[in-house]
Amino acid sequence: MKKIRKYMALLLTGAFMIGIISKPSMMAAEKKNQVTLKINQVDYTKKTCQIIKGTKVRIQVNSGSIIGKKKIKYRSFRPKIVSVSKNGLAKANKKGTARIKVTVMSEKKKSALWMKIKVVNPVKAPVFNFKKKTVKLNSGYQMPLNGLGTYSLTGDTCVQSVSEALKRGVRLIDTAYMYDNEKEVGKAVRESGVPRSEIFVITKLYPNQYDNPEKAIDDALKRLDIEYIDLLLLHHPGNNDVKAYKAMEKAVGEGKVHSIGLSNWYIKELQEFLPQVSITPALVQNEIHPYYQENDVIPYIQSLGIVVQGWYPLGGRGHTAELLGDETISEIAKTHGKSSAQVILRWNLQKGVVVIPGSSNPNHIQENTELYDFKLSKKEMKQINALDRNEKHDWY
Repeated sequence: MKKIRKYMALLLTGAFMIGIISKPSMMAAEKKNQVTLKINQVDYTKKTCQIIKGTKVRIQVNSGSIIGKKKIKYRSFRPKIVSVSKNGLAKANKKGTARIKVTVMSEKKKSALWMKIKVVNPVKAPVFNFKKKTVKLNSGYQMPLNGLGTYSLTGDTCVQSVSEALKRGVRLIDTAYMYDNEKEVGKAVRESGVPRSEIFVITKLYPNQYDNPEKAIDDALKRLDIEYIDLLLLHHPGNNDVKAYKAMEKAVGEGKVHSIGLSNWYIKELQEFLPQVSITPALVQNEIHPYYQENDVIPYIQSLGIVVQGWYPLGGRGHTAELLGDETISEIAKTHGKSSAQVILRWNLQKGVVVIPGSSNPNHIQENTELYDFKLSKKEMKQINALDRNEKHDWY
């Protein structure tokens, strides 16, 4: 009997161990068998994708390990809003939301999935007022067209740089939690002698703050100590970014924040993010310069009534000298009696992109404000547009 019991125990132990080993394999197999619906590599299975009226997107079906000859059927339950062709090309026809059903069939398996496509009407692009040097955000607030970026400015250097900028008429200051200089920016603003209502301050929440965004917003207000935040951005996509954005929406209702927006969000991120929030971002801030122009992204953002702002407008650290020395830009600058930096910043403005070049040099800060007494011709704009290399100079 002892031998039998011992034998049975060994069998049970073996069975248990097989179960432990095989369970992950079974889970992996199940995961492999999943069918997903994607647009621009984003999984929209049981989710909503937002697109603009008149545009088209292709629904990509990832059928996992379903083997054998497959047949895929697409069906829109509201074809007047979104129609779908036999090969999965969805067209946005009118404003509204359509439920799309996709059925994948083979000899041994059938999977039916769905997604939603929200169609929004295009909005008139924000208009820059070059006389007033401002643009009206969709939140109703006016924002300056040029400002000072404070990335890499810390301590007394930051305070002095912001102070110099404000003395020279700059009224837009960009900071962020991750720059570790909100206190310094706030100090310079408070001590400037410029009425608070005339200064527009942008700051950002970083993804490591998205878990507790209410605290992050209050902490930013305390560090800045300037009554309110003019524009609060999410620094870039991350876990709980929708949760953080909704906390910012609440802060708008409470008067803590005037406008909200996003940084480092591109077309596919916006298509997924926007259906999940209530307040349309007032601004999207991305890397933009002649070697990385985002000529597809800028018009898309603007067609939603959102202002575009460019960071690294002069190419960013380690790349500025090359960009300022570009032969095409230098020749255009010579024609206008301007610097290469001024030509690049003016090029941005004429594309409808707000600029926030960073500098601690008072002369450069002054130079970067003198952008409104000349205009680039259509030919010159095309020459700079031709310099695009799709060369990103930072990781996000």
